[in-house]
Amino acid sequence: MTAIRVLVCDDEQLLREALVRLVGAADDLTVVAAVGDGAAAVAAVAEHRPDVVLMDIRLPGMDGIEATRRIAGGHSRVLILTTYDLDSYVYAGLQAGASGFLLKDAPGERIRDGIRIVAAGQSVLAPEATTRMIEALQPTLPTDADRALLAAADRLTEREREVCELIAEGLSNDEIARRLVISRYTVKVHVSSILAKLGLPDRVHVLLSWTRLRGLRLS
Repeated sequence: MTAIRVLVCDDEQLLREALVRLVGAADDLTVVAAVGDGAAAVAAVAEHRPDVVLMDIRLPGMDGIEATRRIAGGHSRVLILTTYDLDSYVYAGLQAGASGFLLKDAPGERIRDGIRIVAAGQSVLAPEATTRMIEALQPTLPTDADRALLAAADRLTEREREVCELIAEGLSNDEIARRLVISRYTVKVHVSSILAKLGLPDRVHVLLSWTRLRGLRLS
């Protein structure tokens, strides 16, 4: 089995070295580079083509959000590592194309599992910080992007809307399948259709966008 290639980006040397050891301890993960700022991360991605970038947000020079914006959409997927006091930055990072976020003090196995999930094309959210981040999405005035999202959501089927509601509750595909009494494969088909209709990259953004839409419709 080919190991998942990981790039570590954190400006704190001790933490960066700890993450390298943490990732390297797993047989199915390998660290291809470790850097301390956003510009170096962008350059290292171009050179090493990692599968997953572990990205800090507060970095010298180019921050993690801008680095994520430049990296996302290509071969490499970005998993943000953050702390409790950075919720607004996390949302900005997800908007920039990150596939999820975890807290820096998460257990090592959770971080390794997060890397595996993101490498598989899925997304991961830290449950401890999700509620606070979602609170930041409560609407003021609708933007042009909001109106476009509302129009796109009107094209969803009733079943797809149900799936969106359950994704917004934080349920996994298996949990959604059990709740709706359908197969896991059928859930994956619905999720793929939802992503295409809403123009979103992954289920993290479905959670964020659907939460925003619910707020808009209630306001």
